[in-house]
Amino acid sequence: MQEGTTENPWQLKTPSGTAAYTMHREQKDGRDLLVCTVGKTVLHYDHRALHDLYAMLKAHSDWLPLGSADEQKPAAAGTVEAGGRAADNPIGG
Repeated sequence: MQEGTTENPWQLKTPSGTAAYTMHREQKDGRDLLVCTVGKTVLHYDHRALHDLYAMLKAHSDWLPLGSADEQKPAAAGTVEAGGRAADNPIGG
């Protein structure tokens, strides 16, 4: 069975390793999405974010902290998380 599907999602852990969550790829309304499920919370991310992250890391050409702020708190400056939330990123945060 193919991994990363609704039927067989990727099984992941938070950066601290204390909580589990799943992700899978899905088409919705003509968009290619990553669907993240944490408990009963379901978050949708544009799949393009993976390609944008690759470009961001390549442009930085050095270590870049991931960041792991609660979504209700601001992301630490200079992290992957801050770049993903930035209004000036390729898809507007």
